[in-house]
Amino acid sequence: MTDFTYAEMTTRNLGFVTEAEQARLRESCVFVCGTGGMGGAAVMSLIRAGVGRLILVDIDRFEVSNLNRQLFATLKTIDAPKAEATRDACLSINPEARIEVLGPDWTGQVRRLVSEAGVVINGCDDPGATLLLYRTARAAGKRVIDAYAAPLPSVYVTDATDPMPEERLGYPTIGTEWDKLTEDQVAAAALAEAEHVLTHSSSRKHVDLALAGEVVAGTRSRMSFAPMVIMAGTLMAGEALNAVLGRPRGAECRGWFLNPHRGKIEHPLPAPLAALLRPLVRREIRKLLG
Repeated sequence: MTDFTYAEMTTRNLGFVTEAEQARLRESCVFVCGTGGMGGAAVMSLIRAGVGRLILVDIDRFEVSNLNRQLFATLKTIDAPKAEATRDACLSINPEARIEVLGPDWTGQVRRLVSEAGVVINGCDDPGATLLLYRTARAAGKRVIDAYAAPLPSVYVTDATDPMPEERLGYPTIGTEWDKLTEDQVAAAALAEAEHVLTHSSSRKHVDLALAGEVVAGTRSRMSFAPMVIMAGTLMAGEALNAVLGRPRGAECRGWFLNPHRGKIEHPLPAPLAALLRPLVRREIRKLLG
């Protein structure tokens, strides 16, 4: 077995990063909340880039349906806690990495976790946990990297001074404790995000809208496809690396969508045009919901 050295592992990074930047990555810490699809893809890029410390949180276990897109899901990890299986795989890549793993008890330690990390990646799909993450990050002055629930890969970066998604997208959750959300609030937040995605991207052209309507209505699980999920997670990792290296962010709080079908980036529309389209999008969503 070849002896591992961090220098040899990361030698081909040089040129994309300087030696000083690589040393900075080795000392950096990224908090990834949710290590399944997009979160797992982000973790894979971060560990291979040489990030030296990871805080991994997930409350679920891998299952067979995860095999289609979650990089750390294999036949050997089915039924294993996602965060623990992800940690073990990461250590098989860089055995010198310092990795902290948490399960359902992470919410009680969220202030510490956020404060110790240089940047936070939101890879979870729980609305309450997402609110907790953003609100804690704002209080700590930390950046959060996220992606929309969209058929196209996307990324957006929210600094502490930026409007959080619940403010920017108009969720009816402001003033409600993260663990006191009602079913109506959760449903309204999902509709607000779907409205943004359909208004500002060509997502509707690249997915079965009938099935998408069932997702929005909450009658079926979210559709996920490996190329789209992994690309989104990789974009998130790229923004995390920008953050810990002190480089400019590539996306702001409204973000953008990557359309690999057409080979282009789709940026949010100007406000006047979005205002014209929004009633049409709302009508389309109502139609999808039956």
